[in-house]
Amino acid sequence: MADFGFNEHHQNEIINYMRFARSKRVLRLKTIDSCFEELKDSRLVEETFTVDEVREMMDGLQMVVRGEVEMELINTAHTNVLLLRQLFSQAEKFYLRLQSDISELENRELLEQVAEFEKTDFKSTNKSQINQETSKPKLAPLNEGGVSELLNKEITRLQEENDKLKSRLRTLESQAMSALEEKTKAARALKDLQKVQGEQKFSAQSQEINSLESTVAALKEDYERSLSVNAASQKDLQENLISAKHELLRVQEQLALAEKELDKKFQQTAAYRNMKEILTKKNEQIKEIRKRLQKYEPDE
Repeated sequence: MADFGFNEHHQNEIINYMRFARSKRVLRLKTIDSCFEELKDSRLVEETFTVDEVREMMDGLQMVVRGEVEMELINTAHTNVLLLRQLFSQAEKFYLRLQSDISELENRELLEQVAEFEKTDFKSTNKSQINQETSKPKLAPLNEGGVSELLNKEITRLQEENDKLKSRLRTLESQAMSALEEKTKAARALKDLQKVQGEQKFSAQSQEINSLESTVAALKEDYERSLSVNAASQKDLQENLISAKHELLRVQEQLALAEKELDKKFQQTAAYRNMKEILTKKNEQIKEIRKRLQKYEPDE
């Protein structure tokens, strides 16, 4: 059986199957022989038969023999399916996929090798060893070195792939945490920058108000001095006061816009309330100045 490349264990398994197939074949042949013997004993009791009688006996024998042969062929096919089922079940336990070449079942050269094996090696096999192998109720698991090595390599590959995926996951988690920290820092920096810009803008508005207050005070002083020195310059001074009043109105509009912007930026902070109090005081001072200026305006 060396031509098939089987080890001793698999060779014994083939011998067991061939013994089983031969016993079934012998039993079926005996059944067919008994059919002929029964025909001889039951029908062939007379010396002469007509053509119709012979045809009837042959047809009956043909039907019986055909049924026996058909039953044997069907049983053989079903037995082979059960044998393949055992092999495939063992293969699937190790995640293997077996393949078969149906065309090889009609290979005359291989069939002749099997027949030669049945005539020689099959008869000379140690019966005690065969009986020891056949005492096992099921086929032994496929635990040859080649299969184990293949499974170990597959397990090792899957473990390495799993480790790579875990490492990739840790890297992605680290990158996500870093991105989240950078986002938080950027948001905090933007908030601080907006706060600083708001403070700077408010400071610039306050300086402008102070400058305008100084200008109004200077104009008022010039106006009072002009009244005492030269009444002729009263008209020019009045125009200056009107311009200053218009400028003051413009500044008040800018202050109103600034207050709206500051309300949006500082409405949730304590700085907003402080700035609002300051602006309220400044507005009251401006109103006070306007009241004072109205005292010096001529009646129309």
